[in-house]
Amino acid sequence: QNHHASEAVSACLGSVNLKGRSCLTLKDFSSDEIKKLLWVSGDLKHRIKHEKQYLPLLQGKSIAMIFEKRSTRTRMSTETGFSLLGGHPCFLTSQDIHLGVNESCTDTARVLSGFCDVVLARVYKHSTLEELDREASIPIINGLSDLYHPIQILADFLTLQEHYGSLNGLTVSWIGDGNNVLHSFMMTAAKLGVHLKVATPKGYEPDKGVTEEAHRLAKQHGTQLILTSDPMEAARDSNVLVTDTWVSMGQEEEKKKRLKDFHGYQISMQTGSVAKSDWTFLHCLPRKMEEVDDQVFYSSRSLVFSEAENRKWTIMGLIVSLLTDYTPQIPMLKF
Repeated sequence: QNHHASEAVSACLGSVNLKGRSCLTLKDFSSDEIKKLLWVSGDLKHRIKHEKQYLPLLQGKSIAMIFEKRSTRTRMSTETGFSLLGGHPCFLTSQDIHLGVNESCTDTARVLSGFCDVVLARVYKHSTLEELDREASIPIINGLSDLYHPIQILADFLTLQEHYGSLNGLTVSWIGDGNNVLHSFMMTAAKLGVHLKVATPKGYEPDKGVTEEAHRLAKQHGTQLILTSDPMEAARDSNVLVTDTWVSMGQEEEKKKRLKDFHGYQISMQTGSVAKSDWTFLHCLPRKMEEVDDQVFYSSRSLVFSEAENRKWTIMGLIVSLLTDYTPQIPMLKF
């Protein structure tokens, strides 16, 4: 019975084709499409890392990486991942490319479409990505915007998939700021059968439109979505505790006020004491002391370093899915 069920799922996911698509937000991706991305990512990790295979799937291809904001993980994962697959990454900062200032987004998109096969852009405004995508004839990937951070969420779910063996029925608790990473969780969790509990201080709630869509998705997929301003309520009976920086790049002036408003939001073993006995911790990094204490951050419950490594395998999985007709060889992951 189960064997046939998993064969049916494999056949269904096997026929999912994302070639030529852009990835600005996982809001645009169905349940099966997100599962396919995770499956391809897990497959590449297995074949390249564990089986030591050389897979030049992106031989002769190049990626333009536009960075309006600096980043360790997004840059390193994309550069190392793209070259590991035989392709050529080109890194462009705001010193190299004056997006929308010296040259319009429209012109930049058209020029880059003639040079490379895909663009990853890490930008301030989400509308910059939408403009690039409208004018480019190649896929555009969101490397982070003020609204969403889809490539982080793929890494987070691959990490949980590896740790728990399956995602369906897990409860993830977000304790922190209503930011772009949370928005991406909200656009994805329900599609993977994951319950989401969100604690944000008053005034730091997630975007209204994103919240409405997340409620709709939870209803559609039969999952729970709970929003509160009480960190302990969010942590109760949860499998995964997640937080992120409270002071993002560009918000430094508000730091004092934010630290005061987020009082009581630091994740500690006390927060974990009300969670399920198998609870784990995620953080997309870079991490600061006020968000999570050392005891949790460096404990065996903390998956942050495999989560960071999975940024590489998931960006590889995403790019391979958008640029090729690759079919995974390992058996379907359990969802």
